[in-house]
Amino acid sequence: MENQPDPNPNPKSQPVDPPSPSSFQPDPAGSETPGSGGEGEVEEAEEEAECGFCLFMKGGGCKDAFVTWEKCIKEAEKSEEDIADKCFDITQKLKLCVDEHADYYAPILDAEKSMAKAVSEAEEADKSEAGDGGAPLVESEKSAAP
Repeated sequence: MENQPDPNPNPKSQPVDPPSPSSFQPDPAGSETPGSGGEGEVEEAEEEAECGFCLFMKGGGCKDAFVTWEKCIKEAEKSEEDIADKCFDITQKLKLCVDEHADYYAPILDAEKSMAKAVSEAEEADKSEAGDGGAPLVESEKSAAP
């Protein structure tokens, strides 16, 4: 029996995952190629390490609306435009989509309601404290107040 060379000469090396299909797509500027060590690889690494919120949003029925919204936000940041002005309509469409798919996006909708309630309560507290004509009460004074 003839000795065949070890296909993996370094037993400590780990197999490398195949590149994603997106790594074969040209950079819009055409300046980066996969494996060049340039910015294209950094962007791919960022995509692979996508935030949990983004993954969640893309996992439901509003993936396309979310991706469009995400692109608008990135474009506005890059061009230093006002995000609220530039992306208002796209944000409204995303909100409508999320409302239409409330079964999947319930955790987001619940968090939004909780946040709105907390803001409302804080505004009411500020109004009531400002309405007495004096300085805001500290905790010990609040319990002693009439």
